[in-house]
Amino acid sequence: MRILLAEDERSLSRALKAILTKSNYSVDCVFDGEEAVLYAMASEYDLVIMDIMMPKQDGISALKEIRSKGNSVPVLMLTAKSEIDDKVEGLDSGANDYLTKPFDTKELLARIRVLTRQPAVATDNVLKFGNLTLDRGSFELSSPKGKYRLAGKEFQMMEMLMMNPGILISTEKFMDKIWGLDSEADISTAWTYISYLRKKLAALESNVQIKATRNAGYSLEEIT
Repeated sequence: MRILLAEDERSLSRALKAILTKSNYSVDCVFDGEEAVLYAMASEYDLVIMDIMMPKQDGISALKEIRSKGNSVPVLMLTAKSEIDDKVEGLDSGANDYLTKPFDTKELLARIRVLTRQPAVATDNVLKFGNLTLDRGSFELSSPKGKYRLAGKEFQMMEMLMMNPGILISTEKFMDKIWGLDSEADISTAWTYISYLRKKLAALESNVQIKATRNAGYSLEEIT
C-alpha cells in the first residue's frame, strides 16, 4: 500500500518513513501543504498522513482543498495540539482520524490498518485466493506446501494482485502505487518482481498463476 506523508519536521518525517517502510508501505514524503495537495491529486494513494502545522498551506486548508477536488482518500491528521476544537475542525474538514503528537508507533500502525482495511476481501488481515494465503501482519505467502516471508516490493505487488483477483493491473499502475512518483526505477523492475513471485508460486505448488496480458498488464488467476 502507498502512503503520502506530509510532515514539515524533517527528522520526524525521516523516522516515520523508516517505520512505515519497515512495515512494507511505500511512502512519498512532502514538507508543506501545497506539495501535499499537488501529490494527492497527481497520484493514487491508499492513505494520506498530514500534519496540521505546515508552511505555505496548513494541513486543514490542504485537506479542504483535496476534498473540494473530489478526492476521498483516507486522511489521518497529526498535530502537536490536543485541544478538542482542533480535532473537531480536522474531522469536520474531512479527516478520517486524528492522532496527537507524541504518539506510540504501535498506535500509528493500528490506525493505519483500520483506515486502509478492505473488509470485502480481507478477514483478520489475511487475504485468500485459490490455495494461497497472504498474511498482511507477518508478510507471509503460504499454501499447503509451504510458505515464504515476502519483503518490500514483492509483498506489495502480491497484495495488490490478491486484493484484485482476476482484475487486470497495468505495469504502470504497479509502478505508480509501489515505486511512486519520485522513483528512478523503470518498468523492467516490475517485470523482475513478477518473475520472483512466479517462482515462489511454483515452489509453493500453488493453483494460482500471475497471468500476463500482452501490452495490458497482469492478473491473478486460478489454474483450471
